[in-house]
Amino acid sequence: VYGRKAGSLAGYDYSPAMRAYGKAWSEAALDAFLASPGRTVPGTRMGFWGMRNAQDRRDLIAFLKNQP
Repeated sequence: VYGRKAGSLAGYDYSPAMRAYGKAWSEAALDAFLASPGRTVPGTRMGFWGMRNAQDRRDLIAFLKNQP
């Protein structure tokens, strides 16, 4: 996920909003999306309300940065 353009991985049924988002998943972009998906990508179909705890988001982002 980290560094990849949002909505670009083949084989997934992304919402039009996610495909149009057009940004790569940086720390800042991931933090904003994880905090509030609907506010960051209006129209996303992501069934996730967000993570309120900033440390939890940082931990998740650190994990994602180390995944292939």
